[in-house]
Amino acid sequence: MAEQVLVQFRADKSLKQEVAEIYEALGMDLPTAFRMFMKRSVIERGLPFSANLSEVPITRERAVQSFRDLRNQAKDVPEMTIDEINGEIVAVRAGR
Repeated sequence: MAEQVLVQFRADKSLKQEVAEIYEALGMDLPTAFRMFMKRSVIERGLPFSANLSEVPITRERAVQSFRDLRNQAKDVPEMTIDEINGEIVAVRAGR
């Protein structure tokens, strides 16, 4: 096993609690989530998510409108059963 080191940083208490609850719902603790973040950073050789400056500020109204636009685009998409969804997942994984 590689040598272990302690990593510490300060964060807003309410932010830490909110994040901890999210990861707990996913079945992991904060140290595990942060280790995953660091591993993914190594794989990506950068941030493991997009970090761009938006030219247009994202407001609540813009976010709601984007959601409504997506719902409108999907209105003609037929409903799928869980078996159909799982079948598509299996097919995509088999095509790797």
